[in-house]
Amino acid sequence: MTANILVIGSGGREHALAWALSRSPGVEAVWVAPGNGGMASPATGVSAAIAVVPVAADDGTGIVGFCRDKAVTLVVIGPEAPLAAGLADELREQGLTVFGPGADGAQLEASKAWAKQLMTQAGVPTAPSWVVTSRTEGLDLLHRLGRPPVVKADGLAAGKGVTVASTMAEAEAAVDRAFAGAFGRAGEQLVLEERLEGPEVSVLALCDGRDLVLLPPAQDHKRIGEGDTGPNTGGMGAYAPVPFLDQQALEHMRSTVFLPVLAAIRDRGIDYRGVIYAGMMLTATGPKVIEFNCRFGDPECQCVLPLLDGNLAAVLQACALGQLAEAPALSTRKSAACACVVAAAEGYPGSVRRGDPITDTGNASSEGMVFYAGVKRGETGQIQTAGGRVLASVGLGDDFDQAFDQAYNRLGRIDYAGKTVRSDIGHQVRRR
Repeated sequence: MTANILVIGSGGREHALAWALSRSPGVEAVWVAPGNGGMASPATGVSAAIAVVPVAADDGTGIVGFCRDKAVTLVVIGPEAPLAAGLADELREQGLTVFGPGADGAQLEASKAWAKQLMTQAGVPTAPSWVVTSRTEGLDLLHRLGRPPVVKADGLAAGKGVTVASTMAEAEAAVDRAFAGAFGRAGEQLVLEERLEGPEVSVLALCDGRDLVLLPPAQDHKRIGEGDTGPNTGGMGAYAPVPFLDQQALEHMRSTVFLPVLAAIRDRGIDYRGVIYAGMMLTATGPKVIEFNCRFGDPECQCVLPLLDGNLAAVLQACALGQLAEAPALSTRKSAACACVVAAAEGYPGSVRRGDPITDTGNASSEGMVFYAGVKRGETGQIQTAGGRVLASVGLGDDFDQAFDQAYNRLGRIDYAGKTVRSDIGHQVRRR
């Protein structure tokens, strides 16, 4: 069993991963590189045993040196950018055991056009789409379609490169914005996609290259405003499990989406050891894939991991070694519900204010969990805002009302200037 674990990343997802891994039997130490100023705080209600390491997520040499010095037996890479840049490849070449796909597999998220081609090869149900490489080509396609599509930057854009256009004017503006450089190189190529209708869900699978295990489904809230209005964000909250997806529905997704995609990845000579995240729309004609990601979702991770019973560290290690069949079973807590509500900084998802002190008068031992993201330690040691999504409050209960009460009550004990919170997260499942 693995004893020492290093998590790569600095956000709420990595805080949740570090917490969940630290609870696994046999784990002696969990470090996070580079982490953030809130992760080692006992006020979070998660674990004061998590330690942060001042090594950047793109510093392969520094990470290898740390792992050798501390006898790290498993590296878990959280964010998509270092995966797409080949960090997992670099670490594996140095003999480290890594959970996370190489750069070839990370194309699943790093290029939406590549992922669309893969879905076609695998026969996975998805929306019709078109690839354009210039403003003129994009506008011409819009005029030929005569209806507003979804406009997506092909590359990584931190969850902000998608415009679900309601009008032709919105679609044209999205094309203009991308080719004007709003997303840098990520927007040099666009995928225009037919708009699908229905509830959106997120399903994550842990893969060892040949086999996989599904985690409880989640539903997140991308828009900044109440009632799912305003621009897309990286995610303003989530809940899990999704009550209208039973085990039979998940098995259907396993057989029609995940296994065919994993087989198509393998056919391309790629040994994919990490997470396959499928964002799916439950349309009137069945589930269809909107996008794939190559890592745990954020904030889905924060509400899925608390539902798991079992040795997560051993399962991730088994995936990293290509030995999932030998891993202990993961189970989901019976009749449990988990709620996650994100607190963002003023101005998010645009230019945000930073450096505001965060006060927390909550009782961490009984009032839920807080996973920190965009924060830092000030000169006096106080935690301050330092990014768009500042933190996530997580509640666990017997039903969704109880879980969301806990999450919102805990969040009510935390304050900073410009705190931005949606009050309607989980409106689909809350009775009050």
